Amino acid sequence: MTEPGILDGVKVVELGQNLAGPFAGEILADLGADVVKIEKPGGDDARRWGPPITENAAAIFHLMNRNKASVMLDLKRPADRQTLEALLDEADIFLHNMRPGAIEALGLGPEAVTAAHPRLVYCDMGAFGHLGPMRARPGYEPLMQAYAGLISVNGHPDGPPARIGASIVDQGTGMWTAMGALAALLRRQRTGRGCVVNTSLLETALVWAGSHAAIYRTTGQVPPRQASGHPMLVPYQAFETAGGPLVITPGNDRLFRALARALGHPEWGEDPRFVDNEARRRHREEIVGLVAGCLRDMPIDEARAMLDAAGVPNAPVHSIPQIFEDPQVQALGLFQTAPGLDVEMTGLPISFDGTRPAIRRAAPGLGADTADRKAAAWPADDQQENDDKC
Repeated sequence: MTEPGILDGVKVVELGQNLAGPFAGEILADLGADVVKIEKPGGDDARRWGPPITENAAAIFHLMNRNKASVMLDLKRPADRQTLEALLDEADIFLHNMRPGAIEALGLGPEAVTAAHPRLVYCDMGAFGHLGPMRARPGYEPLMQAYAGLISVNGHPDGPPARIGASIVDQGTGMWTAMGALAALLRRQRTGRGCVVNTSLLETALVWAGSHAAIYRTTGQVPPRQASGHPMLVPYQAFETAGGPLVITPGNDRLFRALARALGHPEWGEDPRFVDNEARRRHREEIVGLVAGCLRDMPIDEARAMLDAAGVPNAPVHSIPQIFEDPQVQALGLFQTAPGLDVEMTGLPISFDGTRPAIRRAAPGLGADTADRKAAAWPADDQQENDDKC
């Protein structure tokens, strides 16, 4: 018998597809909410995003849809549409990331749903946002990284701009949506009414580009791409050692002086070119070159031990296989195996009183819970009458 989850008793209906919507639903499911994933006939497209690890689902689908129930509905059929309404009658949160226009065509736009279910928290996850001339356009992760300027500031200064490797826009939008939904539930405790929570991929991407935008608004200059470095902190980047790259981040003047002493050059801390971060930023090439010269032929383990002893933050550039072998990563217990699967995946990166919520079940098979949820939503006589309408 497992302990009740933090959100035990909260009911969620997710009309999510691909990544952003399902990730929002997964966060709520990991926290213990009862999340019913509504899937079209044929299922969420993400079921086929990569080689399958179960009969009808790839690894990425399992990662984003664990701890949920799957109900397959054709929302153009009156009977299935009424089943959805019955599920919404009992739900606290409804979330979707369907394209604008498509959701209204199904009669499931925010105005219609919140009028019928005034206590429901309606989470409307868009691409370009719910306002403006592009609000009806679809969008995906690379488009948003491009549109919001993220690709332009990422990459090596001597090379082309690059997409950020992780789906930070999709997953970030899922995070904002989950936070917005929970905040709206708290407000509902005071008011008795739900509300519409609007999030979008573009808004998330613009927030991630926010520091660069603030620098531009302040100085009129766009910081150049820094590879592993930082536009405002120097030195604050990867340096080559005899055993591979090592990221070093002395984030203030005190830590820079500690770095200088560790490298055998305490005089750098008093040098007018390097005495504070603004001076080092103006003389970036000089100080980066000096630090690089000290580390280039040093074994990486020796460099890490030296910097650790000096209290200077540092980390090796791990490959993905290496993270599984790292003692710190292992100690956190973030990677978990879902019941019935032989694949480790990241769990929820939150612990409560020192305990991380467990992955309770693998992602469901397509429509695996349809019969049970229909039976719960409809009394037997009403269900037969509803099915007869098909």
